[in-house]
Amino acid sequence: MSLALFGRLLILAALAFACAGAVLGFHAGRSRSALALKLARRFAYAFAGALILATLVMEYALLTHDFSVSYVAQVGSRATPIHITIVSLWSSLEGSILFWGLVLAVFVAALTRSLRDKNLAFAPDTIGVVLAIGSFFAFLLAGPANPFGDVPNVPLDGPGPNPLLQNHPLMIVHPPLLYLGYVGMAIPFAMGAAALIHGGMSSAWMSSIRRWMLIPWTFLTGGIVMGGWWAYEVLGWGGYWAWDPVENASFLPWLTATAFLHAAMLQERRGQLKAWTLVLLFVTFALTILGTFMTRSGVFNSVHSFTQSAIGPTFLVFLAVVLIFSVFLLAFRVNTLEPGRPLRSWRSRDFAFIFNNLLLVLFTFTVLVGTCFPLLVEAIRGAKLSVGEPFFNQFALPIGTAIVFLMGIGPALPWGRASADDAKTALLWPVVLSVVVTSGAAGLLMAQGHEPKLWPLLCVAASTLALVVALRDMWTPIRALRKRHDSGLGTAAIKALKRGRRRYGGQIVHIGVALVTLSIGISGGYREIGEKLLKRGESMKVGDYTLTFAGSKNVSDPHRQRILGIVRVASGDRQMGEMYPAMNHYPRQMNPIGTPAVRSTLTGDLYLSAMQIDPAGSFIGLRVYLNPAVPWLWVGMFVMMVGGTISAWPGRRRKRGPAAAEAA
Repeated sequence: MSLALFGRLLILAALAFACAGAVLGFHAGRSRSALALKLARRFAYAFAGALILATLVMEYALLTHDFSVSYVAQVGSRATPIHITIVSLWSSLEGSILFWGLVLAVFVAALTRSLRDKNLAFAPDTIGVVLAIGSFFAFLLAGPANPFGDVPNVPLDGPGPNPLLQNHPLMIVHPPLLYLGYVGMAIPFAMGAAALIHGGMSSAWMSSIRRWMLIPWTFLTGGIVMGGWWAYEVLGWGGYWAWDPVENASFLPWLTATAFLHAAMLQERRGQLKAWTLVLLFVTFALTILGTFMTRSGVFNSVHSFTQSAIGPTFLVFLAVVLIFSVFLLAFRVNTLEPGRPLRSWRSRDFAFIFNNLLLVLFTFTVLVGTCFPLLVEAIRGAKLSVGEPFFNQFALPIGTAIVFLMGIGPALPWGRASADDAKTALLWPVVLSVVVTSGAAGLLMAQGHEPKLWPLLCVAASTLALVVALRDMWTPIRALRKRHDSGLGTAAIKALKRGRRRYGGQIVHIGVALVTLSIGISGGYREIGEKLLKRGESMKVGDYTLTFAGSKNVSDPHRQRILGIVRVASGDRQMGEMYPAMNHYPRQMNPIGTPAVRSTLTGDLYLSAMQIDPAGSFIGLRVYLNPAVPWLWVGMFVMMVGGTISAWPGRRRKRGPAAAEAA
């Protein structure tokens, strides 16, 4: 049996298992049949197993260069290094959908196992919904996005994956993180839909949904920032975010998922916003499908998007089904949710959370309109319209800064109601420190000859406020435990973390957001750019750096030829070594692809991008960027992922009776 036929059979088996499991899951939810639920679980595991095995078959075909498999003939090459061959699974349309199926299979198996012998009221419909989603993606793999097609005339070699995706190791990390984020949103969506189908939403079930949302949210956070890092290190334009339509496609569900996480906390603690929380949950999943359509339909021109294909209309139909299903559930079942408590005071954490939610939704709407409006204008009027960075920044800067300010104010206030004196006491020192740090930053900028600018300083103020409140909130229980138990700092910190994982995880995320905001504000406001055509031996000066072109050298890799420019770097009288911006030539790529050279320090980056390099080393077209504070963006991303992981990490299981297990 050929690998192509074996792979197709596995995909068809996954489709059959998903359809049967979905039907049995919904049947078990209506009939309360233990047998139907047991069979639905088994079909869920079988669906997962079939897709995992199909992915392994594809990887084997890629590694053995079996060009009789259509996807291997499309992206494979004998000259491609093994590590790039492995990750070429997600380098093109059909393989990326197969990888999507793999990630969904892992999530389905994990969800099914977590629902074993508990949550019997919600488990059947949850499995039914998530397997219905699995049926759609298995259908894609069996039809419009089949990676296991036959090749009539088997070639001896293939073209290899997109050269742009071979230029940096971050392409090994960035797409899987995004997929784990995108695909994982299906799990909380299914759980929320099951709650409405069943007709109720307990705090324990909402807590479980929130934990399942934290997992893909953490991955999506890393995927977005890793994507910015990849663009920064590969594309050579000196930036990390250009409001590209496909960048926005990943940012939109991140915004609504963030709003959901805060609304879910309010629903758990105060019993408020139950319907709104589910709306955010459904919108988040719908935005992941919209984002997938943007990436794979070919209607958006982007370095991230795949070529035009028949899969776009299929995703639009699925998006319509998801929207109709969500609206139907909300319209006819939202009355089954218990009413929440009324808002008691605007001086409370409750109000700050609600206002924060409104700002996040406003941010989402702004980005969505800016991304999709040009496409609608072109479809209706046939006119080309471009919406670029100025439009997005005009709204993103004030809304984003306000969100970070609220991120500092909200956690400082108590739940329920606070008196004016209590609010002043809670906010006095964070505000004072924020003013002091911002004033110091303005003074330092003036001392260095820079003009203080409004938005960078507002970013400093908001970040400082959020950072101070987060650190104080983390320190308070540690101090109390030290006094109560007369223990050391380390012991008290470990006890506090164990007792309040969600609290500490959330505040660590806030610290990461503060670092990211600080980096974006300073790097966006004080970047310096220089550009010059340098002959061998000539120099240019940008900021405190003197850059001298010393020639070039050629490097041969199995899959490409590289021309490295040799640039000597000095700061004042101090020699800082050499940097090597490069131009990469791929056999099947007409134009060379540049790779910038980046030197990072705690204060910022020296970024060299080669526009052209003479192979003989006589000249180089060099563009230079001084990007202050950019490294803190990547640090902030890592801190956010650590915080999300801590919040989502399951606690120790305690032995409980049947009633407690059912409630969980």
